[in-house]
Amino acid sequence: MASLPIAGASGGTAPAFLALRGRWKPFGGAVLASLAYAAVGALWHDDRSAWALGTALAAVPGWLVAWVAAELAAVRELGRGIRLAAEGRFEPLPIEPHAGTLAGRLIPEYNTTVSRVGLTFQSVVECQGRFLDERNRINTILQSLPVGLLSIGDDLRVSIANRQADALFGVETGQLVGQNLFDLLDLHERDREVLRDAFLYKYVVRNHEVGLKLGGKTRYIALNLAFYSDHENDMGSVLTLQDITEHRSLMETVAMREKLVAMGQLAAGVAHELNTPLGNVLGYAQLLERGAEGQPKLAEYSRIIAEETRRCSQVVHQLLGYARKDGCSDETCDVNQLVRELVETFVDCRLRRYQIEARADLAPGELVAEGGCGQLDIVLTNLIVNAIHALDKVPDPLIVVRTWKEASNVCISVSDNGPGVPTELRSRLFDPFFTTKTVGQGTGLGLPISNAIVTRRGGFIAYDGDFTGGARFVVTLPAVDLGRAGA
Repeated sequence: MASLPIAGASGGTAPAFLALRGRWKPFGGAVLASLAYAAVGALWHDDRSAWALGTALAAVPGWLVAWVAAELAAVRELGRGIRLAAEGRFEPLPIEPHAGTLAGRLIPEYNTTVSRVGLTFQSVVECQGRFLDERNRINTILQSLPVGLLSIGDDLRVSIANRQADALFGVETGQLVGQNLFDLLDLHERDREVLRDAFLYKYVVRNHEVGLKLGGKTRYIALNLAFYSDHENDMGSVLTLQDITEHRSLMETVAMREKLVAMGQLAAGVAHELNTPLGNVLGYAQLLERGAEGQPKLAEYSRIIAEETRRCSQVVHQLLGYARKDGCSDETCDVNQLVRELVETFVDCRLRRYQIEARADLAPGELVAEGGCGQLDIVLTNLIVNAIHALDKVPDPLIVVRTWKEASNVCISVSDNGPGVPTELRSRLFDPFFTTKTVGQGTGLGLPISNAIVTRRGGFIAYDGDFTGGARFVVTLPAVDLGRAGA
């Protein structure tokens, strides 16, 4: 008789039955039950045939019990494997101990499935890692962009905003998300129409310049809009906002200086040619006026010719200011003292006559600017005269001249409560010969010459577009460091 296969003993005292492999356990159970009955049945069986029959029949329940036990062991093993898989441990189960059982036949399939799931899970983990790395890389790129970036969803609401966008709008991180784009951007109607048409017809917007009220000031922003897809109903897009305020100011300054250079070159040639004939015209007009005694009409015409000739001569002298190059000067100017004297002079001479109130809002202490006071007097006089003209027929007219220190500069502002300058004309304020005054009141050279004077001193003049209730011009000049100068 062949011996039953044994998987191995589990200790010296373990029953041999427990060491049987799955397919042999029912047979081992039958033999064990028969032997037990044969040993015990001999005590009460007198008939040997009845004892033999009972011994044979005892093998049946032994086989059934052992078979159920083997199946349950295989099922428990599968349960253990499922729990391991649920924990993310995709380990194969031993096959041989449960071979031959119905449940044990599922173990190879389980091992194959677990192996494939493990490989899939490993791929998912690797893909997730790559995805996270890519997301972090893209987020780093977005956050390091030098422009504000907004990702717009199908509902035209912000879904993503980088740090530059938060800083541009002056909000905390995350506060822009969920806001409607058209509510967020306070645009003029023309710019809103451009943006609406872009979303309606899905066309790309490139470097569209708009003015936005940000932080209480008007900032000039270049908008760029592009869509994620060409699908008609997909409104997903990305909008970039680049602050070009400083660039715009720089380009305007460069353009103005180019105009000043051109005007200076023109003035150098034209002024010299005009001075001589104008002098002749003025001289003959004066002679004609003297010889027109008894002819009042002729005398009046002569006087008008002389006055207009002097006016032309004044324009020529102003043009020469463009071509004149100032030498180096070590003069300085006490700005507060100059403003105080200038306002008092205007009050005594003109402002009281026109019933215009004037105020001097001076910074405490001493404000000293580079350069002499003579040319700065001309600049401030031009600005105050312009303010006087702007206050014609304005109720309760008021002019305020204010000084203050800003970083390493001295600032002087001249403001009035007149109608202000229309937005469409502000870019031309410093153009030579451009004026909003009536014919005969101005030549259009006051502001350009003032700008040229201040520019030569290392400063600039600007119209304050954020000022409400009138017009305000701000003159910025390099300040003298009194501490270093005293040393």
